[in-house]
Amino acid sequence: MDNLSIPADSPGGPDSTEQRIFDAAHDVFVQKGLDGAKMQEIADRAGINKALLHYYYRSKEKLYETVARAVINRAFPVIRKMLESDDPLELKISRFIDFYIDLVSGNPFLPLFVITEMHKHQDRFFETVLSGQLPQPEVFFQQVESAIAEGRIRPLDPRHLLVNMVSMCAFPVLGRPMIRVVLGQSQQEMSVFLGQRKAEVKEFIFQSIQP
Repeated sequence: MDNLSIPADSPGGPDSTEQRIFDAAHDVFVQKGLDGAKMQEIADRAGINKALLHYYYRSKEKLYETVARAVINRAFPVIRKMLESDDPLELKISRFIDFYIDLVSGNPFLPLFVITEMHKHQDRFFETVLSGQLPQPEVFFQQVESAIAEGRIRPLDPRHLLVNMVSMCAFPVLGRPMIRVVLGQSQQEMSVFLGQRKAEVKEFIFQSIQP
């Protein structure tokens, strides 16, 4: 399965200046977010001067948007393929959780970007950010309904199941600063905690749908 902990390809070739900028910016945004990122640091990591960086990207915000959009446009086709696959429901849930946690852990700036852009564009968010088609959950919903009819899981609304899966994967990354303070954890302890999320979310979801 694709690993979204690395940045998606930029419009340039693998050895192009644009790709070096893209990779450097992704690393800085992962480590420091939008507010903490500095254009000079990105330029230094890309091995170019700051003037050339501004030639390619007029502002830090524009570069941030470019990186986030590229990651989203790489991730959504994978999510769509996953939801529409013929995999058994339980395997599909497990793979979705693995992928989504890898996605947001490898790109911790992504949840905040999505929330910010949705506030800016509201109903037009997916039209303005996504170049491809949205994931279609109908097959997943049908599998849930079939599992309910067969008595394999308890009666539930498939929409809530999917939202629970997404929110349990994304929120610990989005709320990391608050969670770390509340739990009294160091940065290293928080990283270990987030690394345990896959197993914890799977156990919680599977327990919650038992008949």
